[in-house]
Amino acid sequence: MGHPASMIFQPFFYPATGCASYLVGCGGKGIAAVIDPHLEDVDATIAAAEAKGMRIAYVIDTHIEADHRSGGRVLAERTGGRYALHRDAQVGFPFEPLEDGQLIELGNVVLRVLHTPGHTAESICLVVTDRRRGEEPWFVLTGDTLFSGAVGRPDLPGQVEISATELYDSLHRLLALPDTVEVYPAHFGGSACGAGMNGKPMSTIGFERRWNPLLALARDEFVRSVSEAIPPRPADMLEVLRFNQGRPG
Repeated sequence: MGHPASMIFQPFFYPATGCASYLVGCGGKGIAAVIDPHLEDVDATIAAAEAKGMRIAYVIDTHIEADHRSGGRVLAERTGGRYALHRDAQVGFPFEPLEDGQLIELGNVVLRVLHTPGHTAESICLVVTDRRRGEEPWFVLTGDTLFSGAVGRPDLPGQVEISATELYDSLHRLLALPDTVEVYPAHFGGSACGAGMNGKPMSTIGFERRWNPLLALARDEFVRSVSEAIPPRPADMLEVLRFNQGRPG
């Protein structure tokens, strides 16, 4: 049994589709956020939070997903949590807009918003610190920006080379974090959201810096490489995207 005031961190991994979502918060204050929840697992997420005595205060999507239906709005409605996206998100429903550098305080646990466009215009990462352990960040939830062994695909917004250039800059913001920071992406091997991603669902900044070949490329080489190595789009992508944008089919 952990100390009742310790950080709560529970990943939900979906090996069949290579997707991940996360419950993170402060056990002492009983307050949590859910990141990138899936529609079919809203009940399981609520049950997990209740089992740990956690109130879900925030539900955050790191971006508008194109490969599965988000449970974000449903989960927020059922728990009374605030549903949040980066302010650039183009959707047909109200949400709490997040800004680059914004701090989301969950008791002793703090999430810092990094706007990391490239995969999509509104993509964010969340840098997580547990103040009970130290002021240095402990891990980062990287959404579809940085994966284990890969990076996000830049073709979904439409202008591949522009998006790939933004992605390069976003990845180098992440590389400014300490090497010890753990990386928890929204996808791993089995997903179509990036080419060549590893089946291991997590990594560290230092390991990716050392072994992810794309991160060693100069900007022009990077843009060319990721623009050429784009996986096929999921067959139901447009339908899923419209659902997640809250737009009629």
